[in-house]
Amino acid sequence: MKIALSTLAGAAMALGLIAGPAMAADQGIVVYNAQHESLAKEWAAGFTKETGIKVTLRNGGDSDFSNQIVAEGAASPADVFLTENSPAMALVEAAGLFAPVDAGTLAQVPQQYQPSSGKWVGVAARSTVFAYNKDKLKEDQLPKSLLDLADPSWKGRWAASPSGADFQAIVSALLQLKGEAATADWLKAMKENFTAYKGNSTVMKAVNAGEIDGGVIYHYYWFGDQAKTGENSKNVGLHYFKNQDPGAFVSVSGGGVLASSKHQKEAQAFLKWVTGKGGQDVLKTGTSYEYAVGKDAQSNPKLVPLADLQAPKIDPATLNSKKVIDLMTQAGLL
Repeated sequence: MKIALSTLAGAAMALGLIAGPAMAADQGIVVYNAQHESLAKEWAAGFTKETGIKVTLRNGGDSDFSNQIVAEGAASPADVFLTENSPAMALVEAAGLFAPVDAGTLAQVPQQYQPSSGKWVGVAARSTVFAYNKDKLKEDQLPKSLLDLADPSWKGRWAASPSGADFQAIVSALLQLKGEAATADWLKAMKENFTAYKGNSTVMKAVNAGEIDGGVIYHYYWFGDQAKTGENSKNVGLHYFKNQDPGAFVSVSGGGVLASSKHQKEAQAFLKWVTGKGGQDVLKTGTSYEYAVGKDAQSNPKLVPLADLQAPKIDPATLNSKKVIDLMTQAGLL
């Protein structure tokens, strides 16, 4: 009997040794997701359906997660980081915490939608717009440039959400395009002229209600509301600055694999799927109304084509979120 029990115990231990790695593999990959939860869920479900690899999403904000990853360092449980805006990716990259993206994945995305370093890759994009109340402003009264909003004639007439990563990404683009002195001056004038709201959707609601003439937001808030009831956007028009203006900035949403990931192969496969046909088709047919950035990928047909936005050329790897926060704090905006 003792021999039998010993044999059973030994067999159980052996099974445990075999099951251990299998159990670990079954955990799949952990994604720190700062993208829209609904979009990331569709990406995760599509990837798992095609590959059998499980994806665990942990949802949060761009800045929160980027700072968390830097604090966690090599001990981070994350395998992949997804963002809405690229400054958060640049922060993690500067800390040396990304593994290089597989060449096959980078080849799926045009150069303008990925950093020059190849340490992460664009997965989607969003355009800066000036949302305006159509009863208060006519087309010939709209600002020709984002910089025009610094003029005293705009005092009390425009809004933004300065505490959010969305607006800070726009300021990051302004900093790269116009330099520190010009950005500091513009932010000082912004403090004098604008009204602060919390969140882009709140800015749009205020414009729609006539509380304010216009506001700087991203395009997809309007399209998303229009696709539902339109109650928060029925009086709102979208003005695209174009002409390589800072206000025509297209923010790249990023994806990267953490160098500390214990599941490099699976994490790289996830990024390749998201930037490939499966993931980019989700952008075309889903409800995020963000732009698809993959080569030959089609965005939702309701959107103004990316090529028509005349966005300024910016290397996403060089957007400096720390400097932007310092400048915005000095201007009294944060």
